Amino acid sequence: MTINIEYETDKELKLDYENIINRVINEAVDYAKCPYEAEVNVTLTDNDEIKEINAEYRNINNPTDVLSFPMLNFALPGDFDGISDELENDVEDYFNPDSGELMLGDIVVSVEKVVEQAEKYGHSQERELAFLVAHSMMHLFGYDHMEPDEAAVMESKQRQILDNLGITR
Repeated sequence: MTINIEYETDKELKLDYENIINRVINEAVDYAKCPYEAEVNVTLTDNDEIKEINAEYRNINNPTDVLSFPMLNFALPGDFDGISDELENDVEDYFNPDSGELMLGDIVVSVEKVVEQAEKYGHSQERELAFLVAHSMMHLFGYDHMEPDEAAVMESKQRQILDNLGITR
C-alpha cells in the first residue's frame, strides 16, 4: 500500500496527521475488502487552494472541507468483482506501472476546515481529519450521498471505520 501525503500550506495542524491519514486509509481499504495492493494520494492544503480546485472541478466558488477524485468507476459502490474485467483489460489505466498498485484516486483536505469544523462540532481535530479522510475514501470506492439512503449507507461505513480505529472524539 502506498499513501502519498503532500502538505502544501503554511497553516499548521498540531497533530500527527500522517499517522492518522495512514491508519484511516489502511482501515478503509481493509474494510472495503479491496483485493489489490493500492495507492492513494492525499494533499493537505488551505481554504484558498481548495476553493480554486472546487471552482475548477465542481463549478462551486467556495472552499470545501474535502474533495475526492476517484480513479475507478464502480457500477455498485465497493464492488471490486464488478469492475475486475475492466481492470484486467485496461491495466495501464488503473495500475501504477512502477509499483503495480491499483490507483484508487486523490484526496484533497483543507487544513483550515479541519480546525474550523472540529471546533464547530465539538470534537478533536484528529477525529475531524479522520472523518474527512474516511468520507473521501468512501467516494474513492464509489459511494455517494446525494440521496438520503445513500447518505445513510456512507455515514454508517465512515463511522465503522472510525470506530474500528477507536477514533470517536
